[in-house]
Amino acid sequence: MFRKTSIPWPEGKPPSDAYCDDERRLAVLAAHGTDGMIDDPELQGIVNLAAKLCDVPMTMVTMVEQERQLFLTRTGIDARETPRSTSFCAHAMLEAEPMVVPDAREDPRFAENPLVTGEPHIRFYAGQPLISAEGAPLGALCVIDDKPRPEGLTELQRETLAVLARSTMRAISQRRLGETAQEAVHMRESYLQRMIDSVPGIAWSADGAGNFDYVSAQWSELTATAQPRRLADWQNAVHPEDWAQASGAFQASLESGKPFEYEWRLKLSDGNYRWMLARAVQTPTTEGQNRWFGTVIDVDRQHRLSEARDLLANELSHRIKNIFAVVSGLIAIRARGKPEIAEFAAELNDTIRSLSAAHNYVRPGHGQRASTLSGLLADLLAPYGTPDHERFSVTGPGIRIGARAATPLALIFHELATNSAKYGALSAPDGFVTVTVEADCEGDDTVCVTWDENTRGGAVPTPGSPEGFGSRLLRMAVEGQLSGTFERTYSDDGLDIRIVFPRASIQT
Repeated sequence: MFRKTSIPWPEGKPPSDAYCDDERRLAVLAAHGTDGMIDDPELQGIVNLAAKLCDVPMTMVTMVEQERQLFLTRTGIDARETPRSTSFCAHAMLEAEPMVVPDAREDPRFAENPLVTGEPHIRFYAGQPLISAEGAPLGALCVIDDKPRPEGLTELQRETLAVLARSTMRAISQRRLGETAQEAVHMRESYLQRMIDSVPGIAWSADGAGNFDYVSAQWSELTATAQPRRLADWQNAVHPEDWAQASGAFQASLESGKPFEYEWRLKLSDGNYRWMLARAVQTPTTEGQNRWFGTVIDVDRQHRLSEARDLLANELSHRIKNIFAVVSGLIAIRARGKPEIAEFAAELNDTIRSLSAAHNYVRPGHGQRASTLSGLLADLLAPYGTPDHERFSVTGPGIRIGARAATPLALIFHELATNSAKYGALSAPDGFVTVTVEADCEGDDTVCVTWDENTRGGAVPTPGSPEGFGSRLLRMAVEGQLSGTFERTYSDDGLDIRIVFPRASIQT
């Protein structure tokens, strides 16, 4: 593993023995991509300055490869490379300090070197080693003269050459780090691309105007059509009955910046349609623009299961309504010709009709709707009152309820009323139920409903052992569907229940 860091190799320390092995050294050299730095302006400036400060006609930055010595930048010499076998820098790069040769003709290592005996007639040579962050010797920054210099370099020239060599190595290392970072980015982008293309849903991105610049491969696999670039390009793949509303909802989100969510049917390559859930959010970019990122997820199975459940629920509800009608009809038949029970039969029929009306609230999709929570409560409790005896009271502000919340709210209070009629205050002859609605009872945007049962001398209900189906249904509607809290306590005179809803959950 190579060190991808800009921390230089310590000055005055020889190269690492581990990286003096040519195979490993050449691997590090290749990782730097130095071929891309040939005639680099920054390195050219370094060699020009070194030539002036050391007062020499020739200066170069060399990289010692397997068979040659490559000059990345140079001055005073036309050649771009020389054989490694004649390289002075191949020796200099293995040193801890700069290698200085006052007169090459008198140095046994170089006296017979073709670069000494022939062009460019090297006499004086000074080379500062270039060592990678790992400690691998790569080459040298060298200054050359065709005249001997018995005095070598001055102290200032030595220091300057060392500083310039560090700058050279830093420039080479920064290029390596930049390329490494770019490779890492490309690799992460490739991984991300493969991950996005492998997930079941369709992912996409678009600019602030809704022009799509990316749609994942799932689109083409599902529809066998070209990736859409504009909103209009989706039309052929969206069910004709869904297109107007779906495209209108997306256009509205583009204009408002609010999240987009819509269910629609996508036409597959085989001509069949499947229900999809599309979601998208707007995200600001660092350039101050807005972009949209979205997904299209297959919800066909869930959608059809929901349709089947609604069909079953409506069928059951219809049968229950029929039962109410049958019971009411039987009472009328049995009461005919019996004036002594006519008043009781009429009162009983009124109660059954009230129960039937209350049941309308819990019918999915087709049920009755009250505009306020207090109105819904009054309608649900109406069957439990009698003409001569008030059995309940509902007080509080007229808090608006939404269409979605009406059914779970009706289920909750229908269950409470039914339980009270079986076991609680409404089962006692003089029992009474007080329902109080409060706004902002536990901080802003909350709604509280207090359900107090008073048996008025009747039997007081006691806590049951395990939670029954009705209680579980009650808790699921309060906590799961409406994100509320539910608290039940038993007192000396009956049962007290407190339910707290977020206002937003009952107004949608």
